[in-house]
Amino acid sequence: MVSPGGDRPGESGAARGDDGAVDADDGPTEPIGSGGAPAADRTADRPALAAGRDPISRVAVWGTGVFVVASALAAAWPDTFLRLSVPVDLVLFAAGCGAFLWAYGRAIGRSRYETVTMSGLFFLSEGVAPPTVTRLLRGVLGVQVVVAVAAASVRPFTALAFSVLVPMLGLGLMALWAARYGRFPAKASDQGG
Repeated sequence: MVSPGGDRPGESGAARGDDGAVDADDGPTEPIGSGGAPAADRTADRPALAAGRDPISRVAVWGTGVFVVASALAAAWPDTFLRLSVPVDLVLFAAGCGAFLWAYGRAIGRSRYETVTMSGLFFLSEGVAPPTVTRLLRGVLGVQVVVAVAAASVRPFTALAFSVLVPMLGLGLMALWAARYGRFPAKASDQGG
């Protein structure tokens, strides 16, 4: 089995370009402990990615932008814009829950062949994503947390408290990115005897 790797010792698969994009290599690679038998390249269907150019990153940035605008308007003029803010918060929370479940399902499938870690899957640690993607998605999550806490603090005991649900979108999309495009090391084959 192959995992997209390349810049860590002992791994093969995808290599990173100067722009942080992940490029799949063309040749078959060998799984650990396979005795030299080539395995199918599972990275062939993964496109080269750079921060902000994949659909998941775009949804994260646009969703966060809509959330920031709706929360700022609702905090400034609650009588007018609170009716807009609550549905936006709930839709983004539901989208985050859906992305989280989708990511979990994909990660289960990948864990049959790759060593998928919780920190790598949900927080893009351990070199799972290019640094530009990691910074972008963690930054989006950070903005969501700060705006949610600020909006809920400005108007306590109001419906703006729903804004604290929105960071689920950032967590879910980060997990979905890792489950779809992330680089995890291949599992060592079981050599039972």
